[in-house]
Amino acid sequence: MDSNTTFPVQKEYIDFSAAMGYETILIDALWDVQIGRDKIAELAAYGKQKGVGLYLWYNSNGYWNDAPQGPRGLMDNSAIRRKEMAWMKSIGIKGIKVDFFGGDKQVTMKLYEDILTDANEFGIMVIFHGCTLPRGWERMYPNYASSEAVLASENLHFGQQSCDNEAVNAATHTFIRNAVGSMDFGGSALNKFYNSDNIPNKGSKRMTSDVFALATSVLFQSGVQHFALAPNNLHDAPDWAIKFMKEVPTVWDEVRFLDGYPGRYVLLARRKGVKWYIAGINAENKLLKIKVKLEMLNSGATVNYYADDDQLNGKVSSLKMSKSKEVEIKIPKNGGIVITN
Repeated sequence: MDSNTTFPVQKEYIDFSAAMGYETILIDALWDVQIGRDKIAELAAYGKQKGVGLYLWYNSNGYWNDAPQGPRGLMDNSAIRRKEMAWMKSIGIKGIKVDFFGGDKQVTMKLYEDILTDANEFGIMVIFHGCTLPRGWERMYPNYASSEAVLASENLHFGQQSCDNEAVNAATHTFIRNAVGSMDFGGSALNKFYNSDNIPNKGSKRMTSDVFALATSVLFQSGVQHFALAPNNLHDAPDWAIKFMKEVPTVWDEVRFLDGYPGRYVLLARRKGVKWYIAGINAENKLLKIKVKLEMLNSGATVNYYADDDQLNGKVSSLKMSKSKEVEIKIPKNGGIVITN
């Protein structure tokens, strides 16, 4: 694939991000050969017109990996790295995603912090991919956004087994990985098939519901949410799902655990300002049916209730909160639920 085919596609994704109200978009691996540096500058300028900033993918390189994806050799040397970051600043790049780190050796841990230090000087945000767990970097560096450090959403594209296990993994990440710190999972998807045009029977098939996707956008916390959405979602995804994905916050003011068990199901509530998002998913081989008291919501208030039927067909309806504030929740396997005030 060359720049003549890749460049228009990237502009289409920038247009899509602008339509969704998103602030940034990731230009992934191999942009150095598939798009080129001059075209990246053009994309950055185009994105600026649309209010969409660019994150660029980089290989961490060094002796610890021989991964062929580029750009290579630009992040492990201080002088070269700073020159690259000066170029990024000059064309208005918002951030970088640096991948393929080699374990937790002292030299590697130093590289993480050297990248963060230099990027901060040039006003560039940083996400780490193929990396270790974050260890307090969000308190040390104002430009640290997130770390992957998890078998993330790209694996849903790589194989059906990851799709089959998505609900179990999601109900595990919430308790274990995401409890440690910001998790760049790669985000919620509304394509039913994991290909760029949502073509049936091409690539792996998503087994979870659209409401499940909305729920994980609340359950999973990351300083920058890179949702795995696509331009076709504007016309082939439910309107209520697109509207939700336009409005769901990235930064939260409060979180409350409501119920759950690792690998089986989870119910979690997050607050942004005065608005609450109660999200749940079910990975068990049976209908999840529980009663939960939503103390954070007002008695008599009418809330939005996103839920699935037995066939994982989702819809949004209105629900009036009772005086007791107790709600009976039903979630089928691979399904989800979201309640918002």
